[in-house]
Parts: sequence; C-alpha cells; structure tokens
Amino acid sequence: MIAGATLPPDIAAAYRTCEQITGEQARNFAWGIRLLPGAKRRALSAVYAMARRIDDIGDGQLSDEHKLAELKAARRAATDPEDPDDPVQVALAHAATVLPIPLDAFDELVDGCEMDVTHRSYRDLTELIDYCRCVAGSIGRLSLGVFDPPLRGDDVVEAKRLANTLGVALQLTNILRDIREDLAAGRVYLPTKDLELFGVELQTTGDGSIDPQDGRLAEVIRFEAARAAGRYDEGLRLLPMLDWRSAACAGAMAGIYRELLGRIAADPTIVMRGRAALPTRDKLRVAIRAMARRSSA
Repeated sequence: MIAGATLPPDIAAAYRTCEQITGEQARNFAWGIRLLPGAKRRALSAVYAMARRIDDIGDGQLSDEHKLAELKAARRAATDPEDPDDPVQVALAHAATVLPIPLDAFDELVDGCEMDVTHRSYRDLTELIDYCRCVAGSIGRLSLGVFDPPLRGDDVVEAKRLANTLGVALQLTNILRDIREDLAAGRVYLPTKDLELFGVELQTTGDGSIDPQDGRLAEVIRFEAARAAGRYDEGLRLLPMLDWRSAACAGAMAGIYRELLGRIAADPTIVMRGRAALPTRDKLRVAIRAMARRSSA
C-alpha cells in the first residue's frame, strides 16, 4: 500500500465503509487508529470492521444454533475474504495483499466467540486466558500485521507474544468493566476458583446492581485487576519494537484501557453499579500523551 497511491474506486469506497464503522462503533480503539498514517489506518479499520461483525454475532439475539451457523460463515469470510459485494471483505482482502496481516488469526477470534455461545463460566485463570487469547490476543496479532514492524528472527516471535499479551490485558479489563452486563446475560468470566477463594457468589440486588458481598467482591476485582496490570507491564514492551506512529496507536489504545483499569481498581463499586467508561476528555489526553511520547523518542 504505497503512500499517496490512488486506490481503485471500489476499494476506496470499501475502506470508507470500514472507517465509518470504526468511527461509529470503536469507542476506545478509534482513538489509537486515528494516529496511524492513512494506509495503515484504513487497513486496521478493515480488521476492526470484520472483528466487530464477528463479535456482534456472538453478542446478538439469535438462538445459539443460528449464532454458530453465522459464526461458521463469518469464519470463511474473514479468513478468505472474496465477496466483491461485501465492502468489509473487499477492504480486508486488499489490506492483506499489501500488509502481512495474518488472516488465520480470525480463526481464533471465531473460536472465542463460539466459546461465548457454548460456555457460561471459566473454572480457573488458565481457562480464562485461553479464552482471552482467542478473542483479544488474536486482535493483537492482527494489529501487529498492520503495524508491520521491520523485525527478523527471534524479534518477530517476541513481538507476536507481546502483542498477544497486550490483547489479553485489554480483554481482562473488558471483563471487569462489563461484569454487571455479562451477569445479566448469564455469563460469568471471573474464574470460579477465584470467586470461591474469596467466598463470592455473583448475584444482583433489587436495583439491578451486583451484590458487593460485604466487600468481598471488591477484593476479587482488585485481585483480577492486579493480574491485568501485570500483563500491561509486559505487553507494552512491544512499543519500542514499532515505528513511532504504530507505537502511538498501540500506546493510545492500551493507555485508555489501562487508565480505565486503574479507576476500576481504585473503586470497584463502579462496575457493580454499571458499565465503567472514561470521559472523552480523558481519552483525548491519553491519545495526545501517546503521540507526544513516541514523537519525541
């Protein structure tokens, strides 16, 4: 994807569709994606648009049987995008011809969404991390393909590992952020062993909030937040391996989620009452800080 090159009209239109989807629906990721140069921004928007389509199937209102059928079709579309009438497939196919985007990582994303359909809980951290690797580590590796850092040998392997770790950290943050929403949908992602360790049974109160269990649930949330924080510390070692615009993108996305994690750890009751989120001004501050840090490196 040569900078300044004119794209064929159909491909340009397909990318515009993906960028519109990203701008409207990627409430946190869009802040980082905006920091990329045009070609990579378009490519990552195509990745996001396909990933969002897959996620929406898993989170939708279809029956489990229909969800699994739709996910099977989405797997084919994501790993071998060839439908000329589907702008997301058109954009993704083009992006994958000019950047080393590992489309087979979408296989794992679909695996994770199938787990959302068939699983309702996870016994221990190992099971949960396997799930997080599928639904979010895969996005880290897809994003790394868009960033396309000039690495060789062992550095390539290490970059993929760190991208996976950073994706897992983001997903662990999502799990804490959405604990009330997921419980209402009949899903519990916090490891059963951890809940048992702290003597917690997740249940709602009369006003729809989660029962704090005399403070024990806050202890669980802080425990899981510390685990996620450690993975941010490790995963962010990826940034020096990237060009500064890609590092700013990854730093902004991770920074927004990491700051959200810090607020949840400081006051776990916010996720018991509803869905925690950063104000727009704070997201902008994190994005500017990520851009400034990398441009001065």
